[in-house]
Amino acid sequence: MTVTTPWAQRVAAAAGAVTAAAMIATPLCRKGGRARQLLSTVVVTGSFTTTLANAVDRWGWQRAAVAAAATTVATTGVERIGSTTGVPFGRYHYTGTLRPTVGDVPVIVPLAWFALGLPAREVADSLTTTPLQRVAVGASALTAWDAFLDPQMVGEGYWRWPNGGTYRGIPVSNFVGWWATSAGLMALFDALLPPLSSGPSRPLVAEYSFMAVMETLGFAAFFRDRVVAAVGGAAMMPLAAAAVGRIVRG
Repeated sequence: MTVTTPWAQRVAAAAGAVTAAAMIATPLCRKGGRARQLLSTVVVTGSFTTTLANAVDRWGWQRAAVAAAATTVATTGVERIGSTTGVPFGRYHYTGTLRPTVGDVPVIVPLAWFALGLPAREVADSLTTTPLQRVAVGASALTAWDAFLDPQMVGEGYWRWPNGGTYRGIPVSNFVGWWATSAGLMALFDALLPPLSSGPSRPLVAEYSFMAVMETLGFAAFFRDRVVAAVGGAAMMPLAAAAVGRIVRG
């Protein structure tokens, strides 16, 4: 049964507005400057809050809180293992620019996994009919976002792969690792926040679609990286459009 929580809807709307404003302001600030670093934190925190509030509105605060906590703990562990062993993302390291950290992992990193992970699952729910399909498509939808995320974060100097890679200094192994981690995350969401018979969450699908549009426009017009705009846009936009279309058609 869907849970309707008016205060959570208001929080989601406010946090979404803050996220949008911070995304717009980011390319207007000096690269490498403190303001731009702060805005990165605001974008992720705002997006996390939006997703959490939308989850509370749909599944109730207890389920939403458990899912957010479990995701944060699990992905912090994966990122810690990844940055120390090179598995599953390839050998990379954080530069120490983003603070605070837990186990050398910037706090906003696991928040980001939840922030877009649940919207990706809802996109998958709108396009699939079986749990296995939902996990596979959800993992692909979340990995598609990383076609934007990692190039931006590497470009900002927040983390890097010392040996470089074929895509803006990022190795293919990173995206393989992202897909595998995302698949595990989709399974976790299915266990803790099971899809409802009423269909996917429109606000969460809207979050994913909004991010797809903003990232594509941002890289094309402001970060002036048409390669990333094309690759990321080609990865995210069809999934977002298909999900929105399916919801509109009912």
